[in-house]
Amino acid sequence: MFYRVLKYVILGPLLRLFFRPRIDGLENIPESGAAVIAGNHLSFSDHFVMPTVLPRRITFLAKAEYFTGRGVKGRLTAAFFRGIGQIPVDRSGGKASQSAIEAALGVLGRGGLLGIYPEGTRSPDGRLYRGRTGVAVMALRAGAPVIPCAMVGTFELQPPGRKIPRLGRVTIRFGRPLDFSRFAGLEGERYAVRSVTDEIMYEIMALSGQEYVDRYADEVKAERAESSRARPPRTPE
Repeated sequence: MFYRVLKYVILGPLLRLFFRPRIDGLENIPESGAAVIAGNHLSFSDHFVMPTVLPRRITFLAKAEYFTGRGVKGRLTAAFFRGIGQIPVDRSGGKASQSAIEAALGVLGRGGLLGIYPEGTRSPDGRLYRGRTGVAVMALRAGAPVIPCAMVGTFELQPPGRKIPRLGRVTIRFGRPLDFSRFAGLEGERYAVRSVTDEIMYEIMALSGQEYVDRYADEVKAERAESSRARPPRTPE
């Protein structure tokens, strides 16, 4: 109930008013049945813009930090993400990440739409970074098609560090479903899941027009943060 009220009464009208989304390829979303929608991740706004244009409910994997914040803001954020049915992902790896995969497979097993950002984090500079292979594991284990999605314009309206987005127009493009049945049963093979992931990222790149960087975004973020800490403070002239 909360999801429907948020989508059709609160967020949907507001986002259509302020972002005036242009939608391409909506016919590629199946009317029923399990499917994975894999998109680029440019802005915090992505969490809200894409779901509001879909005719079906979608469940996203969201970083665990959204569910563990402190204070009033943290509790409200956690309540919001739980209310719209998002799945927390512990990005530390191991058993924690495996539990998120199992929850995601439950969504697909019930014939639902699962949303995931293969890059694992927001792009620090608007470029497209190497995908994590979790998306391939989920798609192969569930036998579900993957629909590539490209958000265009959200980085310019709400880049990292900007809390309130600017007004402007965004475009959401959905590509044709990708069938990976030829890799069935190979979700435990490294070459197979990397091949599937790279194909997904190539399709996202083709839809978005982004420059591709063959590195993980979180590694680039960590390097930039370390460089910023190591840089001596400016002294007044």
